[in-house]
Amino acid sequence: MGRNTRKRRTPLATKAIAASAALALGGGGLVWANFYASAHEDDNSGWNRTKSTSARVATINCPDVGQRLTKVPRSSRRTVAKELALLDRQITAAYTRLAQTRQAQAGDPNYVGNAILSPLKSKRVATLDRIRISINRGGGKAPRDLSRWAQCQGVPAEQPTDGGQQDGGGQNDGGQQDGGQQDGGQQDGGQNGGGQDGGQQNNGGQAGNGPVADDFIKIEDVQPNSRNLPNGLPANGDSGSTGSFTTRCGTNENANRNSDNVIVAPGVSNGAQHQHDYVGNQSNNAFASDQDLADADTTCQNQGDKSSYFWPVIRIQDGSQDIDAGQPGGGQDGNVGKIVAPNEAQLKFVGNRTSDVVAMPKALRIITGDAKSFVNGLNNANTAWSCTGFEDRQVTDKYPICPDGSSVVRTSAFQSCWDGQNIDSANHRTHVAFVQADGTCANGFKAIPQLQVRLVYDIQAPQIQNGQVQNAFAVDSFPDQLHKPITDHNDFINFFDEDLMNQMVQCINSGQDCD
Repeated sequence: MGRNTRKRRTPLATKAIAASAALALGGGGLVWANFYASAHEDDNSGWNRTKSTSARVATINCPDVGQRLTKVPRSSRRTVAKELALLDRQITAAYTRLAQTRQAQAGDPNYVGNAILSPLKSKRVATLDRIRISINRGGGKAPRDLSRWAQCQGVPAEQPTDGGQQDGGGQNDGGQQDGGQQDGGQQDGGQNGGGQDGGQQNNGGQAGNGPVADDFIKIEDVQPNSRNLPNGLPANGDSGSTGSFTTRCGTNENANRNSDNVIVAPGVSNGAQHQHDYVGNQSNNAFASDQDLADADTTCQNQGDKSSYFWPVIRIQDGSQDIDAGQPGGGQDGNVGKIVAPNEAQLKFVGNRTSDVVAMPKALRIITGDAKSFVNGLNNANTAWSCTGFEDRQVTDKYPICPDGSSVVRTSAFQSCWDGQNIDSANHRTHVAFVQADGTCANGFKAIPQLQVRLVYDIQAPQIQNGQVQNAFAVDSFPDQLHKPITDHNDFINFFDEDLMNQMVQCINSGQDCD
């Protein structure tokens, strides 16, 4: 990207962008399957099969157009990104109307379809047409009928599941607990009845859009050794590249946050609609060019690492508010409560179990996880939740309730295969991939150092009484994603200088553990 003179650096101004998922069984036990991230969602998933709007509608499910646009000319990408961000804002407006019109919905079974989904479709048709024009003007070939992705669906509060699982294909239609009942409007102290889900009454969170009691599980109720390391494979085997490289960039002590996402929505203020914590590069905002990032300050101890590491913030819903309570990305987008920074942020790069790794190109962008997993399904869900002292027990679709003396842990492992050419792709996924089951990279991709992020938080355990959750914590999310734990994600932009990147590669390939 060329240099962009529109720079802004605000402490608070967030869309953040996972390959294991849990299938919850009766009696509190868990069965685990590993899933590898896919560039495409399955239009036949259990989530997208939901068509009924006669039941109480919890949220709105729209096709994720950005993940379907795999071929967008470079000259069109910024324009297309702005239109995709507009699609997100349209969904937010429709979701807000959904939450504010419960009484009208109760009196008219066709209200949601006529008053919310139909106008939303019309707006999306116009936006999708502009995307089509931009792609074609840039020399690309837009999908013939983009308007087929205009129709959205109301997702009932009682979400049906298939109960099955597919291993290795990246899709699990079961295992999702909905509990996304909406009462609309602001709640007092996070307490408000929200109806019934699976026999359990849930509140709707302080902003009426989650989390709910069913989004939490005691870590003691999770089966030990229930999953492998974050990408489903040992980080290192007996052969290949067995070393590691750790970079220390702090825990965002200076509260560098905004609600942008320069990867997914460049040039769009509040393109993420939720706050991110940033460590490392200090100039990351929606308007930052590659040159801005290369020239930036860094919080990393080794000044040769100006990479940007960012993830959605965690908030405590105890009735208190943060300084963004009335701002975009904060209270205006349903993200309420006090932001809590991690007390530990471990950034570690490891090797490939079958081969050496090659250097990552400067400005390489990687997103792991999916900010829209609640409606997209589990294809790209990746982040693991656990507790210190219990890290052999990890969950993806639940927030853990940790015992006294134990802290909440979020773990992400990034894709570690690169196509050898591109620093990004139109859908921000197809230029990188996870390793295959045997540890190798498919399709001629090259093994690169795998970033593993481990975040530790000192958070008071939520209390669940009579189906109500008190002092809940949750990641920031798009409003329609109901603050579900499966929407957690993590972002990385590589700005290691060449010498330090070569040192990393040498350490990993020679089996050294470098710090």
